[in-house]
Formats: sequence, structure tokens, C-alpha cells
Amino acid sequence: MEFLLQPLTLLTFFPLLGVLVILFMKSEMKTAIRWVALVTSLITLGLSLWVLSMFTASNPDLQLEAKYSWIQVAGWNIYYYLAVDGLSILLVLLTAFLTPISLLSTWTAVEDRVKDFMIFFLLLEVGMMGVFLAQDLFMFYIFWEFTLVPMYFLIGLWGGPRRVYAAVKFFLYTMAGSILMLIAILFLGIQTNTFNIPDMLKVLPELYSSGAIASGTQMLLFVAFAAAFAIKVPMWPLHSWLPDAHVEAPTAGSVILAGVLLKMGTYGFLRFNIALFPDATVTAAPWIALLATIGIIYGAAVSYAQADMKKLVAYSSVSHLGFVMLGLFALNPQGVAGAILQMINHGLSTGALFLLIGMIYEQTHTREIKVYGGLWKVTPVFGTIMLIASLSSMGLPGLNGFVGEFTILLGAFGSKAIGNPWYAGISAIGVIMAAVYILYMFQKVFLGPAGEITHHHELKDLNVRELIIIVPLLVFIFWIGLYPAPFFNLIAPAVEKLLSALPL
Repeated sequence: MEFLLQPLTLLTFFPLLGVLVILFMKSEMKTAIRWVALVTSLITLGLSLWVLSMFTASNPDLQLEAKYSWIQVAGWNIYYYLAVDGLSILLVLLTAFLTPISLLSTWTAVEDRVKDFMIFFLLLEVGMMGVFLAQDLFMFYIFWEFTLVPMYFLIGLWGGPRRVYAAVKFFLYTMAGSILMLIAILFLGIQTNTFNIPDMLKVLPELYSSGAIASGTQMLLFVAFAAAFAIKVPMWPLHSWLPDAHVEAPTAGSVILAGVLLKMGTYGFLRFNIALFPDATVTAAPWIALLATIGIIYGAAVSYAQADMKKLVAYSSVSHLGFVMLGLFALNPQGVAGAILQMINHGLSTGALFLLIGMIYEQTHTREIKVYGGLWKVTPVFGTIMLIASLSSMGLPGLNGFVGEFTILLGAFGSKAIGNPWYAGISAIGVIMAAVYILYMFQKVFLGPAGEITHHHELKDLNVRELIIIVPLLVFIFWIGLYPAPFFNLIAPAVEKLLSALPL
């Protein structure tokens, strides 16, 4: 009983209760099924706030630990081990926050197989929570792979015309990288005689210093983990699955994919690559910074060329996540803290953009930029909120995106690990390029003369349900932009502890 009532166990597995209830409901009860899923996700959000209330921001160590012996075989002891610290607390809250918003956005958008959709969505929430909370590599890998299955079905069954192609591509890309990580996990487990991450962190320094794990081997392990995480981020040049997955996914799927699933990759670098392979991290930092910088410029340039609004926002994620990677491998407190905050910012801003594009798509059934025009006159509330989300995405001072990007560039300019301020200087151009493609889209769709769509459709402005979906995101966009201190306070002690172990 103590195990079931442990806060992190409740938080991770509570959505399964909703799944169980929905399983016994008839498929025709669509409205009731939607309400069960929504209430389940709202209770999970409440549980995440309960966890936050018990979290001590000044403590850099793992907190609220749930640790039980799980699998014992041939002298091995694999643990059921959940814990939270400053590196993961904001991502846990983001997951719990975006899930009910995404579910509410499907109220009229998803009409077919509603029961199956809600089951897969709640299962996906379980997997995402587990990834951010697991402290045993075996358990982490199970959650990591598990998230693939519900997302595969969400894209493959409820996506656009090329949904099967996009779902298979997403699955195969992620699976390929994960196999390399599995081999590295097995090697680490055999060498350290544990899969428990805190215990592993105690044993590894001695194995490195004694030469039991050579520096070349450490770099190979770093690359194996990095392959899985870089595909998920996605970093250039491993990004080609992302635009297909985003464009074909239903709106709620795009929000969760951009808001949370991509952050599993950046979180992996933070929690595992930097912590487990300190020497390899320092050696690889300039190369990761180079790939991140290319991704920032490439993502921004390709975004400008897109004719589809959703594809434009999808490619912008390559650019924004490039900033996150640049901050992480600056390997200083400003860069890493800025990167963690930017993970949250990207989830809020891009999540808002995908939701808004989905709302107009429901009415017009097209996302082609060229057929719109003059939309602000017809739908002023929609236009105003879209402007705020767009300015947030491009990093306007006073909104959340600016705080993250400024802190990342501050860290990258002064980074000993990167050792070259040019990376930060070139990346700063990406901020200007973001303004170009975002404002280009906004001008074409909302300003100017009325377009073909405006003439042929009786467009409606946002209704109460749509405002309930989008306003919470706007609150945090302004809150982080104007007063980010509480968020940095949650992050800072754990970041300092992480970086203190690096040979810099």
C-alpha cells in the first residue's frame, strides 16, 4: 500500500486508472469517454502540483524517492526507482500541464475511435512521466521505448493523408538510435554491477581514473547514448522524421510531440550524457555546439521556405532545439539553466502555435499560407492571440522565449567548453531569422487583403472552449517573460551540482 501511495508512483501511473475506466465504457459514449480522459489528466496535473509543493528548491539532490527492489536475477538487482530533482521538476510539470490542454483540443477535432484515442493519449502520459522520473537505466529504457507505441498509433490512425509513412518513419528512426543506447546501457551495467544511476555515478569515476573504462570507450558510450537522444531532439542532420510526423499528426499529437517528446532527447543529454561521461562531454562539447549552430540556422532558413503553416512551425523546432543543445553544452550555469528553461518555453510557445493552427484548420481544412489573408479583421481575438504566440516563439523581450535565448547566448559566449564565441555569434543570427519567418507567416495569414479562404468561409472567432485551452499557455508565456526567477530557482542548485563533476 505504501508503494501505491508514494507521490511519484501516483503521479506516473494515475492515468492508467483513467485507461481502465475507459476500457469498460462503450465506444458510442464519446462525450463520457472524453470527460473521463480529461478529468484523469486534470487530477494528474493536481498530483504534479502536490509533488511541487513537497519539492525543496534549494536541495540539489534527488527528492521524493520511491525505491524498491524489482528484478533480482543472477546476482543483479534492478530497482523500481523514481525520483525528482531540479533537472526534471519543470519537465514533469510541463507534461502534466500540456496533457489536459491537448485532450481538450480534441473535443471536436477527433470524432473517430474516440475511445482508442483517449486510451493511447493517457498511456503516452504514463510513458513521458516515467522517462523524466526513472532513476534506474533499465526502467528508464522501458519508459523510453514505451512512449513510441502510443505516439505511433496516434500519428498512424488519426493523422493526415501520409500518416502511415510518417508514423513508420518516426518509429524506425527512434528505434534505431535506441538500440545503440541499449547496448551502452548493458555495457555500463556489467562494468558497474548496477543499473541504478546514483550508484553508477559513485562507481564510474574510479573506473575512469583506473583505466578500467578507457577514454576511447567512454567516448563510444557517449556517442551511443547521444545517437538515441539526438534523433529524438532532433538535431541536424537527424531531423528528417520530424516535419513528416508533425504535419501528419493530429493537433493534440503535434502539441505533445513538440512540447514534451522532443524534450526527452534534450533531457537525456542532460541527465545521462553529461552526468555519466564527463570527460567525453567536455571533448564533444565543441562538436555538439557546431551541430547545434548549424541546426539553428538551417531550421530557420528552411522554415521561411514552407508553404504549410504546420510545417513552418515544425522546422522552427529544429532551430529552437538547436538553442537548447547549444546551452546544454556550454557546460556553465547560465547556459544549462537557460537550456532547461528554453525546453519549457518551446513547449509553451510551439504548443500554442500548433493549437491555434489546429483551430483554424478545423474550420477551413487547409494550412496553406497562400490561401489566407486579412484574417485579423474577421477573427480579431484569434489574430491577437496568434500574434502573442508568434512573438513569444521569435523571442521578443517581455515574453518567455527571450529569457531562455538570452541566457543560452550568455552562457555560450562565455563557455570554456565550447571555446569559440563564434558559435554564439552565428546562433544569434538565428534569432533574427526567426523574426523573418514568423512575421512572414503572420503577415501573409492575418494582414493584407482578404484571401481566398476569407471569401469562401464564414470564419468564426475563438469560442469559450478554445479560449480555455489557449489562455493558460499565455499566462505562462507572460509570467516567464516578466518574472522568470521562480523557475530559475527550481533549476539552479541541481545544475550547479551536475556541472561540479565535470573536468573543466
